[in-house]
Amino acid sequence: MLKEIVISIQSFFEAHMFIKKHRLWKWILIPGFIYTILFIFGMYFFWQSSNDAVTWLSSRIGLENWLQKQRSEWLSFFFMMMGLILRLVLVFFYFSLFKFLFLILGSPVFAYISEKTESILEGRDFPFSFKQLMKDAWRGIKLALRNAVWQTIYIFSLLLLSLFPLVGWISPLIALLVECYYYGFSMLDYSCERNKLSPSQSIDFIGRHKGLAIGNGMMFYLMHTIVIVGWILAPSYAVVAATLSIHKIKSR
Repeated sequence: MLKEIVISIQSFFEAHMFIKKHRLWKWILIPGFIYTILFIFGMYFFWQSSNDAVTWLSSRIGLENWLQKQRSEWLSFFFMMMGLILRLVLVFFYFSLFKFLFLILGSPVFAYISEKTESILEGRDFPFSFKQLMKDAWRGIKLALRNAVWQTIYIFSLLLLSLFPLVGWISPLIALLVECYYYGFSMLDYSCERNKLSPSQSIDFIGRHKGLAIGNGMMFYLMHTIVIVGWILAPSYAVVAATLSIHKIKSR
């Protein structure tokens, strides 16, 4: 799996050169600007709502008053960490819902970008078919919804885990890995569909190549550390990088 994660990371750097060489910028920037605007508003709302949710829960169970009576610095520290961890897991949950919504809305564009990338790699044209494009997009939407359901189940489990001191502190890391896997899964599936894999075969294939999905998702999230520019480039770079990764696996 580690080798496949490395392949995905390398593919992101290769994606930049590939996009630059073949002048694909218009397909990168248009969805990127839309994503960035939605991301800014979404993250502001997500953090505020997660903070309000934790504050409401704390007041309902009388936690703050109880801690003041105890006057224990260690107890205050543990519950402060628990509140922070809970907020982070909630933000990951909100962001996963936002991410899947954007995947659904951008599915036709992502399907086209993936197809365009593969046509250049293999030196052959895929005849444009609006019907086929919509078929690819609909498949992407269905898998995004399927992944959203499974990820929601995992995140709720992690929310429960985050309520436990010490052991719950690793829940944001697990939530991040789950996020990476399912985002990378969606990016890889565009290539799987074009290679005539059914949804169940695609799930099996990506399950056997988890490193490709995790690595793709990791790089997608790392690009968010580059303010604005990284947000604009991240979604479409992930599509191109996923297509390059699948091409490498096929060529071995």
